[in-house]
Amino acid sequence: MKNLSIDIETYSSADLSKGGVYKYSEAEDFEILLFGYSIDHGPVTTVDLVSGEKLPEEILDALTDSGIIKWAFNCMFERVCISTYLRKNYPDRFRSYGSPEDSVGHYMDPSSWHCSMVWSAYRGLPLSLAQVGAVLGLKDQKMHEGKDLIRFFCQPCAPTKSNGGRTRNYPTDAPDKWAVFKSYNIRDVEVEVAIQERLKKYPVPNSVWKEYAIDQMINDRGTMVDMQLVKNAIDIDAMTHESMIAELKRITGLDNPNSVQQLKNYLADHGLETDTLGKKDVAELMKTAPPDLKHVLELRQQTAKSSIKKYQTMERAACNDNRIRGMFQFMGAPRTGRFAGRLVQLQNLKRNAMPDLNEARELVRTGNYAAMEFLYDSVPEVLSELIRTALVPKPGYKFYVADYSAVEARCLSYLAKEQWRIDSFAANKDIYCESASQMFHCRVVKHGENGHLRQRGKIAELALGYGGAVGALKAMGAIEMGLDESELQPLVDAWRSTNPHIVDFWWAVDAAVKKAVRLHTTTETHGFQFICKSGMLFITLPSGRCLSYVKPQIGLNQFGEDCVTYMGLDSTKHWSRISSYGPKFVENITQAICRDILCYAMQTLKDYFVCAHIHDELVIECKEEVSLDEVCRLMGKTPPWIPGLLLRADGYACDFYQKD
Repeated sequence: MKNLSIDIETYSSADLSKGGVYKYSEAEDFEILLFGYSIDHGPVTTVDLVSGEKLPEEILDALTDSGIIKWAFNCMFERVCISTYLRKNYPDRFRSYGSPEDSVGHYMDPSSWHCSMVWSAYRGLPLSLAQVGAVLGLKDQKMHEGKDLIRFFCQPCAPTKSNGGRTRNYPTDAPDKWAVFKSYNIRDVEVEVAIQERLKKYPVPNSVWKEYAIDQMINDRGTMVDMQLVKNAIDIDAMTHESMIAELKRITGLDNPNSVQQLKNYLADHGLETDTLGKKDVAELMKTAPPDLKHVLELRQQTAKSSIKKYQTMERAACNDNRIRGMFQFMGAPRTGRFAGRLVQLQNLKRNAMPDLNEARELVRTGNYAAMEFLYDSVPEVLSELIRTALVPKPGYKFYVADYSAVEARCLSYLAKEQWRIDSFAANKDIYCESASQMFHCRVVKHGENGHLRQRGKIAELALGYGGAVGALKAMGAIEMGLDESELQPLVDAWRSTNPHIVDFWWAVDAAVKKAVRLHTTTETHGFQFICKSGMLFITLPSGRCLSYVKPQIGLNQFGEDCVTYMGLDSTKHWSRISSYGPKFVENITQAICRDILCYAMQTLKDYFVCAHIHDELVIECKEEVSLDEVCRLMGKTPPWIPGLLLRADGYACDFYQKD
């Protein structure tokens, strides 16, 4: 046996969608119902564990044999659930990994587990088994009955007279459905095996599987949560919300000021017409509203804040040891292969800027609602800023937070050979000031000479690096920052004239991609290969990883000009044809390389306890004797596959997660 393909069906009273698989498998009533498997792509067998059947010895042996690759679609689910199953039922066979000080001890070593969902994502395909099967046109498709059967057998049911008051459905309660469910389990393994067969000409490099193993280790390790802070934040928010609703009722006389329609009618009756009460729209209304209505709108904004939901997610997802696991989706972002957030969604936490962060945090930890209400104009705003601080290191450890300095800008400058930018990074200069200096032909110093121009340099850097123009500046908030509409196009022109090599890079890539797709050939520019064959477009990255685009062809863009289109997941997660052009491909390439650099740092720091990562930042659980400078030095090492790129990592130590 070399490969074992697996699909399991499970039961747990915990809500998988709200708490994640780690919390789900910790429930006391968790069990595996069906265990479907195929050995080396042979016939599929399903073992009916809930009905008393046993796993064969060779399968039990294979599960912890590092020489046998275990495959599953979204195999984190199978690996974590089977880890729990072995610990409960075959403790003598269970094998974990990591050091005694680590917090991965409840889970099997992920290094011999491969995920066909990752394989699909690597090749530009969807992250859903059903969608992948449909896109590949597989003979055997995922059975549509599955969702109803999972609800019936895998989740608690409401007790009714018709079901005899039971709270769970067993095979004996519906033998016909159970027979179909077993067929469903078999079919999922068949589809998973078929995906492997279809993609075998385009395997995932071993380097990516090593990255996946480290990703799984970070997910297994998890991050500790200060549950006292979390629970009190939820309670304080409830009290604050109740108080604000009471005040809204008193001011407006409405029965339900939470009702959008009722509040819109109230505002209209008082001379303020609006079609929506969305966050941005309310912020605009507040600029011109009279004081009494402005106060109503402020209360509306505060009661509508959703940041408390992250505290609720933390409470639901925290495992028995108060660590949240499974917060990162490997290859979760289409096109670039970057990570996506799950559960708490660490990638979109509000930045903390409070000068008295420690004091505010302590007030919440102690549940001092009265002091919070007295000291702060907006308690919900304070709770929002404190979300980061709910993540804490385990006792005896600190957090070392290290991140790259302007890694995308450095990478883009290196790839395009924009020398003045490279020189600026080599001298550790502020890229926003340097960009403004180049654009406006004067010396710009942060908080000093011509310092007001730095903001223009910053917004230009953030908005214009990948072909953005006036619309990108507006989306980045240029108007809100005080720029006039008439200043935007000159800003675009100034940035592009200052960065001619980057602009050349965009259009060289555009031409190379078009030629590759039009002629079904291989082209090259700036050290990148663009390969179009077998209905795929591949872009080879310096790390050896490829970006994959499905069914590329030449089409027309919104301006009626030739462009490259391909099939992929659009912004609404639907499989559709997407158009692209040179600057967008450059964005994909640059962000993909930055992702590879981060993964290289994770491997370099694999002997440290990396417990989270947010964009280009690593959060590491360290003992105080560990050198922060050494951690930053290791993170800032340039990978051997991109020699000459200047990287820099900076960091700080903290007792809870925060922005320095």
